[in-house]
Amino acid sequence: MSPDLAMVVAAVALPFVAAGLTPLLFRLLDERTGYAGALVAMTSFALLASQYSVATTSPGTVALAWIPSIDVALRFYVDGWGLLFALLASGIGTLIFLYSPAYMHGESHLARFYAALLAFMGSIIGVALAADLIAIFLFWELTSLASFVLIGHYTDDDSSQYAARMAMLVTVGGGLFLLVGFILLSIVAVDVPAVESAYNLAAMLENPDAMQSALRDRGLFVPVLGLLAIGAGSKSAQVPLHFWLPNAMAAPTPVSAFLHSATMVKVGVYFVGRVRPILVGEEWLILFATLGLTTMTVCAILAVAATDIKELLAYSTASHLGLMIAGFGFTSIYGAETGVFHLLNHALFKAALFLVAGIVAHEAGTRRIDALGGLRHDLPVTAAITTIVALSMAGIPPFNGFYSKELLFEAAVEASHYHDIGALGWLYPAVAVFGSIFTVLYSLRFLGLFFGSRPDGLGDVHEPSIMLILPPAVLAALAAVVSVDPQLAVRVIVQSGVDATATDPEAMHVGLPTSYSTPVGMSAIAIGVGFAAYPFYDRIHDAIRSVPAASPPVSANWWYDAVVGNLTGVGSWLGSRVHNGLLRTYATWTLAATSAFALVGFAATVAVAPADLVGVDATPAIALVLAVAVVAALAVVTSDSHVAGILTLSILGFMIAIFYILASAPDLALTQLVVETLLLVIFLLVIEEIPEYYEVDLGRVARDAVLSVAVGATVFVTVLLTTDASPEGSTDVARYYAENAVPEGGGTNIVNVILVDFRGFDTLGELVVVALAAISILTLIVMRSGGGDETGTDDTRADDVTADDTRADETGIDDTGGADR
Repeated sequence: MSPDLAMVVAAVALPFVAAGLTPLLFRLLDERTGYAGALVAMTSFALLASQYSVATTSPGTVALAWIPSIDVALRFYVDGWGLLFALLASGIGTLIFLYSPAYMHGESHLARFYAALLAFMGSIIGVALAADLIAIFLFWELTSLASFVLIGHYTDDDSSQYAARMAMLVTVGGGLFLLVGFILLSIVAVDVPAVESAYNLAAMLENPDAMQSALRDRGLFVPVLGLLAIGAGSKSAQVPLHFWLPNAMAAPTPVSAFLHSATMVKVGVYFVGRVRPILVGEEWLILFATLGLTTMTVCAILAVAATDIKELLAYSTASHLGLMIAGFGFTSIYGAETGVFHLLNHALFKAALFLVAGIVAHEAGTRRIDALGGLRHDLPVTAAITTIVALSMAGIPPFNGFYSKELLFEAAVEASHYHDIGALGWLYPAVAVFGSIFTVLYSLRFLGLFFGSRPDGLGDVHEPSIMLILPPAVLAALAAVVSVDPQLAVRVIVQSGVDATATDPEAMHVGLPTSYSTPVGMSAIAIGVGFAAYPFYDRIHDAIRSVPAASPPVSANWWYDAVVGNLTGVGSWLGSRVHNGLLRTYATWTLAATSAFALVGFAATVAVAPADLVGVDATPAIALVLAVAVVAALAVVTSDSHVAGILTLSILGFMIAIFYILASAPDLALTQLVVETLLLVIFLLVIEEIPEYYEVDLGRVARDAVLSVAVGATVFVTVLLTTDASPEGSTDVARYYAENAVPEGGGTNIVNVILVDFRGFDTLGELVVVALAAISILTLIVMRSGGGDETGTDDTRADDVTADDTRADETGIDDTGGADR
């Protein structure tokens, strides 16, 4: 049995179709559009659920042809891992859409809000199921685009716009690294016979050992690993790219709950799990285990330092993302189990916590932690929900977060058994416990919002509407079910996710420990120390905040502001230099950049070696014409007057025309003659507007000389490479054409035949040149007959030009040398 193509495509496409129809829906439903979005999300969830038996028993691929010529398709791979992530996106999306109408009541730009939210959900489902590298990258970038719109929802708020730009810069920038990694993967996939398409990730996953061997043979294993890590780390807010996530809390709470706890930030985690079978090894362990545990600990400490409830949850999200990355980083089966199970657990408790934070802010009118407390009397149902999900976040048994945290400890302990990693064998478990202590601390602090004494300044707080309570209550109920029977979640979906991400899958068993083990001792230490330190929470909070704000990575925005601020300053300085309104400046920058890129490209690809530049293959007649052209070129730069230089330059152009005639290309020669004649006429008409003598700056002359040499060298090397091209290294079609063009085309050389075979394009180009030449000549004649001294013999005119500063300014020339001012 294979996946149903129609069902899978419909599940992905439906949110995008609904996003396009949102303006119409909003006209009909107004603020109730959110309920229509919930119906769309629920439908996608049902369509995906219909593929459950396929995903958990016989994963498979379905595809729609997209660019058949290069075998790019909209491939979708339905397995337990992809289905888990897609079901989370659509399931939690349903609850977010139900929550939004009550929370966003009275807000503006709701049509845009719901359209972006639907497009985002479709993008996440696309990432979860896509099995083609090009399709994955497309959906990956769509998530960044949609999140940019959602984070920047409050267009009049500077902090919202700042956060949106930051998120876009970091995630899209990381996506470019991911793209390069994809390109390298596709290059290597060509060497693996079992992978029928260079972009088919599903085929790569079916041949992980062959792919890893090919990567190592090519010397690309570490580069690909690093590039994919940067892409995933930027999306999942890993240190040092963690700073965008807390700032993104400027978005409305439904956005925070959906994008920044349950789905978008997990895209990087999901992709790490997806490519894990291909890249797992010692390098993988050291990179991702270190990265994940560092993020887990640093962000847990920053969460304790937070003063805003959404800021606390944002840092805690980054910390738990680090836990998942670290889990997948460990190469044992426990690592895969940690990553998959905690992705599910975290989505349940963290989405609920963000929705609770929205309720608190909505009803209490503040998000400041020190201004909140004792809310259990005012919000008893919300307090019960918070108790379940906050203790789950802390990893307190028997709540669901405990089980996946225990698996992380198991994986950290087992790491030294699988690899010789020296001191890291004991450092990894120690860091995991240390970070978990702070996790307990900030979880208890969030729970403390509902317990303890009620601050005097807190006004009346009322229980929210049922539509604000229902979504977090559903999530808390699911978390409670997993807490009571974690093995149920394993049987339903987690085991199939582990099978897709583990190199040697095994049956997974979780539950409360019945005997002592090292991981049990680690959990006991983390929980015990966390509870013991909680009475001193304020002192710990103040101590962390006392660290100088400019010390990275404590200041979340320090690096971003420094880099972007400097880039902005440099951009302004460079812009004023480049865009000064003078044609000469534009020509200088354009020619210099073009030459630099071309020459560097030739050198980087070793397209030509110095020895290849030696040798001449020309008849005596052509050699004579080229020699005259060289002499004319030298005469141009040594002429002592403008007129002599222009006339000598025309000799060079006419020699090129003669060269074309000798090379059996009379049509090119005709075009060259027309163009050369036109240029000669234009130069002679314009020359009288140029001062006969003016001072020049030596530095500018040197600059122009260097630029001239660079342009000449670029053209010279380019001509050598193009004329020396051999069909031996080309495709079969090019080789066939090269061998048969002359005998079958009736020409004397391949250029003739190409021009005839593509006569229409060639003639069109020539007609364009001739038409432009005619228009230019007509324009000049009209301008000349419009007034003034038509003979151009008035001796006073040249003097007027040199004396009249205004006219000099109009021509872009000053008396200090050249056009630059």
